[in-house]
Amino acid sequence: MSDEIKHECGIAMVKLLKPLEYFIEKYGRWDYGLQKMYLLLEKQHNRGQDGAGIAGLKKGVKPGEKYFFRHRSNGQNPIMEIFDAIYDDVKKLGYEQGSVYDYDSLRKNLPYASDIFIGHVRYGTYGLNNIENVHPVIRANNWRSRNIVLAGNFNLTNVNEIFSSLVDIGQHPTDFSDTVTILENVGHFLDEEVENLFRKYREKGLPKKEISPLIEGNIEVAGVLRNASKKWDGGYAMAGMLGHGDAFVMRDPWGIRPVFYYTDDEVVVVASERPVIQTVFNVRTDRVEELKPGYAIISKSDGEAKIEMIREPGTVRKCSFERIYFSRGTDKSIYKERKKLGEQLTGRVLDLVDHDLENTVFSYIPNTAESAFYGLIKGLEDYLKDHKIRLIREKGNKLSDRELNLILSTRPRIEKLAVKDAKLRTFITEDKSRDDLVGHVYDVTYGVVRRGIDSMVVLDDSIVRGTTLKKSIVQILDRLDPKKIVIVSSSPQIRYPDCYGIDMAKLGDFIAFRAAIELLKERGMKGKIEETYEKAIRENRKALDETGNVVKEIYKPFSADEISSQIATMLKLPVIKAELVILYQSIEGLHEACPGHLGDWYFTGDYPTPGGNRVVNQSYINYFEKKDERAY
Repeated sequence: MSDEIKHECGIAMVKLLKPLEYFIEKYGRWDYGLQKMYLLLEKQHNRGQDGAGIAGLKKGVKPGEKYFFRHRSNGQNPIMEIFDAIYDDVKKLGYEQGSVYDYDSLRKNLPYASDIFIGHVRYGTYGLNNIENVHPVIRANNWRSRNIVLAGNFNLTNVNEIFSSLVDIGQHPTDFSDTVTILENVGHFLDEEVENLFRKYREKGLPKKEISPLIEGNIEVAGVLRNASKKWDGGYAMAGMLGHGDAFVMRDPWGIRPVFYYTDDEVVVVASERPVIQTVFNVRTDRVEELKPGYAIISKSDGEAKIEMIREPGTVRKCSFERIYFSRGTDKSIYKERKKLGEQLTGRVLDLVDHDLENTVFSYIPNTAESAFYGLIKGLEDYLKDHKIRLIREKGNKLSDRELNLILSTRPRIEKLAVKDAKLRTFITEDKSRDDLVGHVYDVTYGVVRRGIDSMVVLDDSIVRGTTLKKSIVQILDRLDPKKIVIVSSSPQIRYPDCYGIDMAKLGDFIAFRAAIELLKERGMKGKIEETYEKAIRENRKALDETGNVVKEIYKPFSADEISSQIATMLKLPVIKAELVILYQSIEGLHEACPGHLGDWYFTGDYPTPGGNRVVNQSYINYFEKKDERAY
């Protein structure tokens, strides 16, 4: 994606089902679980590089000894910084890797000689990256069963409502954020569960000291999660563990945020992406399961994992951006889907270059578009194969060897046209000077395009704001003096904000939205802009489940091609000599390529939860009132 957007985060959990001695004897190391957690996080660093954290839990420790351990970092290389700090402490304690030590000594002295680990990587989507915002987060209590650690991949659209409900029951949350609100929300119902169990056993005349282990063994984690999540509106995948050793990961009922798990007789493992688990634990695709929407994987302190329904599943709307861009392309199905996205565009690309492959150069930018580019090339090769067969049949025996050789040797011209200079930093803050630097973020490959003759087709996986295209990519491509520049997006036009985990919150940021606004002004329909604003205010006064998306009215008068044409006009600076064309994937093409992930609200405005409609309306209100702030 040439325009950087950020994903909320990724989660991981490792629960060891055997005692630590087992892993020392079988694998020769006390830190088997810790190392697996490191790999799970490192292989999900694509999901968040602003911060990372892990927490470990030791089961069955004596009173007075610590059982929760946590490291977090918001540094330049947060994952590495966390584990460097942990292993520095190990060395200070005198436990060098590979040496043999008494098990009891290891267990007592090493903080992360633990039984359960949860981890998290994040992007600071609110512009905040203080260490306090980095997960996992902890709610502490002297009762082990009331301690809770949470790490989540989530955004909620109705934090205000949940926050108010906590205040109504007498709580005084220390921060207004979805993270703290969810932590206190779950903590409240955990407290209720513990208190109910305490009263139950107290009424039976049991002494208090005997009650604690009974509570720990009988807490119904699924019930706590059901009560806590009743009002949650948004996308979430959340990992947690209680102080005595119960652990869980739950997923939203619409399946917006991804969760995958693997279990055997040694471990329970959960992560945000399937191939991460496959690689770290060396297991086949079919051994890694996807957690169903609305369900949780729950493991009692001394038990194996069970899958339980927490909320009634809604209409499944898995995030399609996971397939287009965010998730690692090493997943078997994702790789195929990304290739299909590119292949779907073949016919429209050929039309734009008049089927003239001899005078067209194909490339992609950035590297994340590579898989879709392979699909586009496959589509072109299939077209050429049919084209060659037709030519040969038409001319038959009249073909000379030279003509036959010319036909058979025709293939798509593939070149690396632009390369990103990863080391160039645009640190200057003055707009003009900074724009000059932005124009040099990419280097161009000279000598592969015939000046004034060749067209070029460059595939991107998504065009969000258009900033990098306008200020950098189109300009450097134009230096090669092509006849035409066709920028192709393997995803559809991003028209609406996301409020479930992706950092796309402001309507005014989207080039497609700005293009629609310009078209309204150009065609004498400016009144619709204010009319939609007034509708948005009225709509957001309705009950949440009655709220609709009025921003669709902004796009309704125009076809997708009209908006694409306007985008091209907006991106073409006066210095650009070549004809500039912008081509986007169609919604139908997206669904055909990714049939299992129909969450397309950022393209269509069809939000899976009513809170999404309220967010998009508020985002429009903010845009109209020139408020540079998030809508949720």
